[in-house]
Amino acid sequence: MENQVLSEFKKHVIFRLNESQRMIHLALAKVNEEQLWQLPVNNGLRLGNQLLHLCGNMTQYLIASLGEKTDERKRDEEFTVAGGVDIRTLLTLFDNTVKQAINTIEEAPQFAFTRIRKVQDFEFSGVGVVLHAVEHCSYHTGQIAFWVKQLTAAELGFYNQHDLNQLNE
Repeated sequence: MENQVLSEFKKHVIFRLNESQRMIHLALAKVNEEQLWQLPVNNGLRLGNQLLHLCGNMTQYLIASLGEKTDERKRDEEFTVAGGVDIRTLLTLFDNTVKQAINTIEEAPQFAFTRIRKVQDFEFSGVGVVLHAVEHCSYHTGQIAFWVKQLTAAELGFYNQHDLNQLNE
């Protein structure tokens, strides 16, 4: 039973990471290089910084912590870049990070999900680490979608292939 629960957990968190990745690609296809680095408000976060920040967070929480690798994150640097990196380069970095994070989740043994570890200034089990990273990615995916809509007034079409009015069976 426990292995089935862990397998189901892994399946759904990976689905959520893939969904965020898909949505971020759709959203960023609507912006140009200038918009990528436009600051929404004085204390806001540029789209480019959002991607750098997501890569840093997933690397720290999933790849390093859950995957038991050295944590080399330089978090403050994720927020100070103000241009000079193009969309294609950032999306490649993001895609590679998501792929590594998913591989880490898939390959992590059962004990990795129950072991308590310190990440940043928090103590989490492996389940807590994964939930944080997936929730954090989803949170920033929403911010990216909102800012792209503000910049472009574009319909993002995240669920065009689905009937969202269909009732539960």
